[in-house]
Amino acid sequence: MADWSEEEYAEYLQAERRRFAWVMRRYGGLPPAQAEAAALDCYPYEASDAPFRGLVFHDEAWHWAMLTIHGAHYWREHPELLDPSPEYEVLD
Repeated sequence: MADWSEEEYAEYLQAERRRFAWVMRRYGGLPPAQAEAAALDCYPYEASDAPFRGLVFHDEAWHWAMLTIHGAHYWREHPELLDPSPEYEVLD
């Protein structure tokens, strides 16, 4: 992430927020406003000099949303959710 421009970081951050919110609506049943708030909580803006900026990007928004909805090791109880859905894959 160190070599990303501020614009690239901001675009990626917005895209991950959109994906997270979509999963929270589709699979978590949250209304749009709550899904957006959850996405902002999961993906806060980090200043360019923040240590480990963008570390949250090491996993997809799908994974973070599923952890939020179903908890740790969600894939054990819901193996069908291990991989993102086809609808998720075509977002953005």
